[in-house]
Amino acid sequence: MGRGPVGTMSSLQLVLRRPFAELRLVNPDKLNALTVDMLAQLVEHCDVIERRSDIRAVILTAEGDRAFCAGADISAWSDMPPPDYLRHWVRDGHRIFDRLARLSKPTVAAITGHAFGGGLELAAACDIRVMHPDAVLALSEAGIGVVPGWSGTQRLSRLLPEAVLKDMALFGRRLTATRAHALGFVAEVDADTRGAAERIATGLLDAHPRSTELTKYMIHAAVGEDRAALIEALSSGVMPRTGDLPEGVANLADHRKPDLNGV
Repeated sequence: MGRGPVGTMSSLQLVLRRPFAELRLVNPDKLNALTVDMLAQLVEHCDVIERRSDIRAVILTAEGDRAFCAGADISAWSDMPPPDYLRHWVRDGHRIFDRLARLSKPTVAAITGHAFGGGLELAAACDIRVMHPDAVLALSEAGIGVVPGWSGTQRLSRLLPEAVLKDMALFGRRLTATRAHALGFVAEVDADTRGAAERIATGLLDAHPRSTELTKYMIHAAVGEDRAALIEALSSGVMPRTGDLPEGVANLADHRKPDLNGV
């Protein structure tokens, strides 16, 4: 059934149980708030997952039932000089969440407990979400004198209606599971979020892996998620299928003019 936890002493664990991978936030004393180490682990784990052909989907979970993720650990950034906060904390967070969003494997966030600030932004970086009936979503940054920094005003603007996003980000109102489901932000509301996420992911097993991968790329290109890279990736994936590739490679080796017939 695959491997057990990778880096079990870290705050963000990777569990590989073919055909799924589980990313588990483990920082329950701070409501699973994201630390610098957890962000670094997320990048490393995404790189591992990307290279595993036996992994079909990724499920993002969290330790305990009080909070999925309370956002970024305030002790990690509150004392940063403003230039460092801008150059490193915000930009690094964007880059790391983009890495998760752009995985070729479909991703499902299982939101058990509240998801605030960076925790909501993390869930938004997944392809779909399931949510516990008692969980709540919020963008509470304005209440502590900062702004959403990890795509809360950008990626979320594609997933929530403008008025709802403003209601949350400007007025501090929270989004319940029932309303989030009605708005299409979450796919299911279920007390067993982990089980619901795995049931959804199981649907991938009846589909061709390359089909789901390419379909995810096309949808992302349509909504502007990494569009430039995806256009080149999709085109580059077609060209090696032509009969001219061996001729072109041989040309480089033999230093001769290739005979490319375009088929």
